[in-house]
Amino acid sequence: MKKISLLGATGSIGTQTLDVIKEHSDKFTLVAMSIGHNITLGLMQIHAFKPKIVSVINKEDREKIKHDIPFGVKVVYGLEGLIEVATFAEADIVVNAVIGSVGLDPTLAAIESNKTIAIANKETLVTAGHIVTEAAEKHDVSLLPVDSEHSAIYQCLQGENVSRVERLILTASGGSFRDKTRADLEGVTVNEALNHPNWSMGAKITIDSATMMNKGLEVIEAHWLFSIPYEKIDVLIHKESIIHSMVEFVDHSMIAQLGTPDMKVPIQYALTYPDRLESKQGKRLNLWEVGELHFAKPDFERYRCLQYAYEAGRIGGTMPTVLNAANEIAVAAFLEGEISFLQIESLIEEAMSHHAVLQTPSLKVIQEVDQETRQYVHSLIK
Repeated sequence: MKKISLLGATGSIGTQTLDVIKEHSDKFTLVAMSIGHNITLGLMQIHAFKPKIVSVINKEDREKIKHDIPFGVKVVYGLEGLIEVATFAEADIVVNAVIGSVGLDPTLAAIESNKTIAIANKETLVTAGHIVTEAAEKHDVSLLPVDSEHSAIYQCLQGENVSRVERLILTASGGSFRDKTRADLEGVTVNEALNHPNWSMGAKITIDSATMMNKGLEVIEAHWLFSIPYEKIDVLIHKESIIHSMVEFVDHSMIAQLGTPDMKVPIQYALTYPDRLESKQGKRLNLWEVGELHFAKPDFERYRCLQYAYEAGRIGGTMPTVLNAANEIAVAAFLEGEISFLQIESLIEEAMSHHAVLQTPSLKVIQEVDQETRQYVHSLIK
């Protein structure tokens, strides 16, 4: 029985993680969790899974739920609460499914507590990849990818010599606007941006998919997860989302991982690795039903956020932190109707141009740059 601590239980990845735990209740048990703004859903999850400790966003949320939860469940809050959940003594695996850079501190704390990390919070590696990977190596902790693309690469590399990798190929659906030109993007609405053709994801990730920033962040994440230079990481637009990613080796052989667009597959693989469990609810992939698969090279002029991500990754230091922080603020502003869709990339470009890069930053410096960037982008919006 593997005991799981889940950060971000009420989000898209979190709810699907709970589905996996429920389907294999003889293999997994939830011992700790954190919930976000959806208190109603969080309460339902607490009653269904009965964890021993729950973290909420703030003290007010704790007061709201403390009288409506099963006896014996401890309720904590804030960043300290997230860290307490991430380091809960009974947990074997920490699934980090929170959105944004808030996932960094609990991830580092969990690594120091020698927990296996199933990581779906890409911002943790984007903003502080050198710190996280060094800490994982120091404490001999596994970082198991949950993103479908990184899980695919991880599976393709099993039994292979990483030094014989020629390149990693991350596939991208192209998002909700993949068939639109840049001119078509003028005036697109939030609802249009949230209408993803393949995947069911949270609002922030869906917007990131539409701008291709999501893929850009995944490029940076792949660099840190697999120790591969950026010039050996490519992105390929693949509308059907059947091939989740590929690895090319020095002999030009390619290995790909295929499956239907279902996040529960990579979630379950991270929880069961190196074993596999039967998936009774997932849909089997029959390629004759798909018929055709399509591929295209991404246009960096069309998808400027993807270009910015490559630039930030290659520059290194604090620039990926700026990229991520600016993107989070810009996307939130778009979702609130404060800026247009194309202004997202304009704000990111302005923040990157404004920043003076610091190489090999400490955690404190990263946190300071993160906050400074958020304030700067807020000032541009105002």
